[in-house]
Amino acid sequence: MSTITTEPNAHADDHHHDAHHHRPPAGLKRWLYTTNHKDIGTLYLLFALTMFFIGGAMAMVIRAELFQPGLQLVETNFFNQMTTVHGLIMVFGAVMPAFTGLANWLIPMMIGAPDMALPRMNNWSFWILPFAFSILLASLFMEGGGPNFGWTFYAPLSTKYSGDSTALFVFSVHIMGISSIMGAINVIVTIFNLRAPGMSWMKMPLFVWTWLITAFLLIAVMPVLAGTVTMVLTDKYFGTSFFDAAGGGDPVLFQHIFWFFGHPEVYIMILPAFGIVSSIVPTFARKPLFGYASMVYATSSIALLSFLVWAHHMFTTGMPVFAELFFMYCTMLIAVPTGVKVFNWVATMWRGAMTFEVPMMFAIAFIVLFTIGGLSGLMLAITPADFQYHDTYFVVAHFHYVLVTGAVFSIIAAAYYWLPKWTGHMYDETLGQWHFWCSLISVNLLFFPMHFVGLAGMPRRIPDYALQFADFNALISIGGFAFGLSQLLFVWVLVKCIRGGEKATNQVWEGAEGLEWELSSPPPYHSFTTPPHVK
Repeated sequence: MSTITTEPNAHADDHHHDAHHHRPPAGLKRWLYTTNHKDIGTLYLLFALTMFFIGGAMAMVIRAELFQPGLQLVETNFFNQMTTVHGLIMVFGAVMPAFTGLANWLIPMMIGAPDMALPRMNNWSFWILPFAFSILLASLFMEGGGPNFGWTFYAPLSTKYSGDSTALFVFSVHIMGISSIMGAINVIVTIFNLRAPGMSWMKMPLFVWTWLITAFLLIAVMPVLAGTVTMVLTDKYFGTSFFDAAGGGDPVLFQHIFWFFGHPEVYIMILPAFGIVSSIVPTFARKPLFGYASMVYATSSIALLSFLVWAHHMFTTGMPVFAELFFMYCTMLIAVPTGVKVFNWVATMWRGAMTFEVPMMFAIAFIVLFTIGGLSGLMLAITPADFQYHDTYFVVAHFHYVLVTGAVFSIIAAAYYWLPKWTGHMYDETLGQWHFWCSLISVNLLFFPMHFVGLAGMPRRIPDYALQFADFNALISIGGFAFGLSQLLFVWVLVKCIRGGEKATNQVWEGAEGLEWELSSPPPYHSFTTPPHVK
């Protein structure tokens, strides 16, 4: 199998394949067989974009149903399938593959490596994903429909009261997990072994650091998820009783195992975003990142603490008070390193020569709105308060501020920031600004009122609601449709940029490269050129 190369790719076994024809394979073959990190990064990003729209279509079904009280469009079981598959697709199909695509594109270039360390495994880890999601989506067309137990698939809903699509769901999650583990191994081996001479640990760009830490989290928790779904499978089809009290099991055990995976997982979905914002903010502030070392330590401490907080999802399951206090304080502790990061980003912008191109707009929106999500998370950490918030729309508001205006906004910011590098063309700045303002206004119309209906007691995951929530829900749904449609502007920007446009220069963001980075320690290399210390 030959490789496609846009830069020299030092794999010995390629020579004897390419001996006859010195042209790399074209068309479909190029993408199927590629071991080039840039091609694989592109595949991941396009796959994530596709899944983002499929998952978004499901969210629009949910919001159309909730536009008015009463049951309009869909029957209850289908509504439950939509909430479940929307969550699974957005987490495992959109956010995680998008970050993996960015890792593939950028990490080798940022550390001066010729490619990822394990290029064939890289190809494999991408190509199993379309199969995983085809299986998940195909399950929706089974008799009895797809998985309908929520993306967290709590037992006994997933073990006793679910249809036969559960088996397909479990199989698809296994394949997603295998892909994640292979991707993570690849990132770790690449960063440990392929750094250019002079690229010491504390000189690595923060995006590389955040991904390294994320990769260790993935390797630690994906096997836990694999264990969880396997236990669900055997409880449902093979007569075990892990989660069945009648057979000596415990349904709360499911929650402990699931959230031991699930809490570090939500940090897997935000740490690379921190790395992206730490690349973008210094560029447009024309200043080195404030507090580089503290950012590295803060990221590491967030990752470590993420393993000590899982049961804050379970305050209402009747834990001993000591346990509730422990998980409450550990959860609040995570606010400290996160606050350090926000402080450092603001300090980087402070008195900088700021310009506001689209990547910077999304990065600033990220900082403000992610902080809102962080503050509502702090509220949810307070055990007695959580008794009230639990399973209401307040929780939905919280995690969408973290994952949409957090993770998704950072991915969009990264796309605008590195598009000139990827395509050789500048994107259309005016269209990009339109995309930003439409997204910003609609996303807040979509998620901010959810705090209010949640505090007033509206339960999540239910297709109907009490009359007093009607006005807010209409607004929320309008925000949802507007946000979904705004993303079509993004696709337009992408297509225009890929097809041509103004040529990108070596110095894409005016003045950003002209700084004497060497004055700062270490030099934060964001560059489209060779970093100063690698020359």
